[in-house]
Amino acid sequence: TYLNLRDNPNLTSYDVTSISTLETIIGGDNGSLSSIDISDNTNLTYLNHQTCNLSSIDLSNNTLLEHISLTNNSLTSLDVSTNTALTYLNCNNNSLTSLDVDSNTALELLSCQGNSITSLDVSNNTALEFLYCGSNQLTSLDVSNNTALTALGISITAISSININVNTSLTYLSV
Repeated sequence: TYLNLRDNPNLTSYDVTSISTLETIIGGDNGSLSSIDISDNTNLTYLNHQTCNLSSIDLSNNTLLEHISLTNNSLTSLDVSTNTALTYLNCNNNSLTSLDVDSNTALELLSCQGNSITSLDVSNNTALEFLYCGSNQLTSLDVSNNTALTALGISITAISSININVNTSLTYLSV
């Protein structure tokens, strides 16, 4: 089941708790939406809620999620520790100070730009092909275990040195 909630700036809430078959939610440009409850939607594999006003979200019951895009919100924390099927995570332009992706070993794309993240450990994310973590407060980044990387963006950070000798597949580098 697919639910499209895009481009409804007056939407303040919605209730999908009774739709157990829901697999995809696409929402965006819902400026009045500050929270959503998807805890009963355990079949959810795709979640896209961009440019809303989400300040928090509980994804702990959504263990089948493969794609999460929560850009341009007001999130101060994001717990994806139970989302082990995750291959795509985009949480750009929020208010995150930390992000733990240790348990997300299937991640292929991680984009967390425009936050206030001070450290990022991607050593367990050996499937990563795309890593964009610029515009954060990072001072270092170790990508030595990320040999599949083809794109790396670390501009507008405090990183003064990065070793990419083992990242021979890189075709895009933004420092």
